[in-house]
Amino acid sequence: MKNKYIFSFVAATLALSGCTKLDENLNGQVGSGSLGANDVPGLITASYTAMRGPYQAPWNWSALQEVTSDEAIVPTRAGDWDDNGAWRTLHLHKWASDDARISDVFRDLNSISYVSTNVLGFNPTPVQAATARFIRAFSQFSILDGWGQVPYREPGEGVTKPSKVRNATEQIAYLIAELTAIIPTLPDGPAHQANKNAARTLLMKIYLNKGAFLNRTAPTFDPADMAKVISLADEIATGGYTLTTNYFDNFAPTNDVLSKENIFTSQNLGGVAGSDLDGQWKCTLHYNQNPNGFNGFSTLSNFYNKFEATDQRRGGAYTGQTNVSGIRVGFLVGQQLDQTGAALKDRKGNALAFTPEVSIIERDPNHLEVAGIRVIKYPIDYPNSGTRRPDNDWVYYRYSDVLLMKAEALLRTSQAGAALTIVNSIRTVRGASAFASLNLDNLLEERGRELYWESFRRQDLIRFGKFLAAWQEKPASEAKYLLFPIPDNQLGNPNLIQNPGF
Repeated sequence: MKNKYIFSFVAATLALSGCTKLDENLNGQVGSGSLGANDVPGLITASYTAMRGPYQAPWNWSALQEVTSDEAIVPTRAGDWDDNGAWRTLHLHKWASDDARISDVFRDLNSISYVSTNVLGFNPTPVQAATARFIRAFSQFSILDGWGQVPYREPGEGVTKPSKVRNATEQIAYLIAELTAIIPTLPDGPAHQANKNAARTLLMKIYLNKGAFLNRTAPTFDPADMAKVISLADEIATGGYTLTTNYFDNFAPTNDVLSKENIFTSQNLGGVAGSDLDGQWKCTLHYNQNPNGFNGFSTLSNFYNKFEATDQRRGGAYTGQTNVSGIRVGFLVGQQLDQTGAALKDRKGNALAFTPEVSIIERDPNHLEVAGIRVIKYPIDYPNSGTRRPDNDWVYYRYSDVLLMKAEALLRTSQAGAALTIVNSIRTVRGASAFASLNLDNLLEERGRELYWESFRRQDLIRFGKFLAAWQEKPASEAKYLLFPIPDNQLGNPNLIQNPGF
């Protein structure tokens, strides 16, 4: 079939871009040839597929948002997780322009942008075009967030010339105009496809972060932008979303059915389609747990201590997981058990008891394997736990985030009472006690509790002016780390300008 051939060609292009150091000018480009309108569905599928690797894997975009923050740490455990200091570099804010992970993520996000742009050159229907434009805007927002400047091409533009580049001011104006234009054409759902409320949520994030993107050292918040955040939240509220009673159902293998608040997701089909979401549990679990993990990613005790004991987001037993393996959801701390209640041991025969104490370099041979509280945000899909294709749909946007963004916009425009009501409505459902008052500090911490390990923390810390501060296992850092450097291997494009300090 012609469509199958074209899809395979695009997939091969993406595979190549994921395994090489090719300049972005050569990535994600498909010539028009004799393609017709019937090929567009395959190209859109390729665009969705391109999103999986950068966003779902914990070591890609998520690592740049979380390991650089106060929510996650990847301690070096003797020879394990050293990777030439790559993880310490992220947590300590010491990266440079030759950082391989930053380079790979920059390349892969740009590949999404270019592959979705290609769709527009093949006579798509209005809905298909709006879908491609949304995916392009989604990836370009991440590039703006990380690097402050965004390469782009027009549909059908050749690859022999350097791509053009928008600065932050230009890119923000472009994204606002683009999303505003496509929202009426996008469908209402389902959540695993580009839809009106997904675009509205992205537009909220643009207005909310606009002042931070334009001045990262001293963000400002225009009341008109905050009013847009509030009005967009009110439009989304008409979509019938409610907070899901069991917090972890939002991330479960059947979250497409169980969640009442997921707005935009990536559809994964157990054993059939997906990429690297299993890394969400493999990156953190010990070698002797079920499934066996890589014993790396942890959270910090200071972050864990922000949760009340009654807060369901802190975690507990979860049917379909704990009864199968003994593993709980949320934060794993203390002695770990199997499904029969028997105590597990580490590879040295010591008790497998995860400790809140963790250092960025672990040296005690009897503490190496148990240092750090582990995190299971996505309940494990046991029929597919040993594959890269679990059934959990990856969650990009949830309604609770929309509510918290609205609360922040209200608070930043002297409407603290209304903001407090929203935040307390979330805390009540999650089993946490109500706040007596709301300020920017406890709102930031509430965003951390609600959205931990969902790839928002770096962005939030920058917007709240906290990203450069010292925190556990990290000293204060320089202002240049508010942006990632343009990778050295991309500077052959004269339109890209290296970010200050690199």
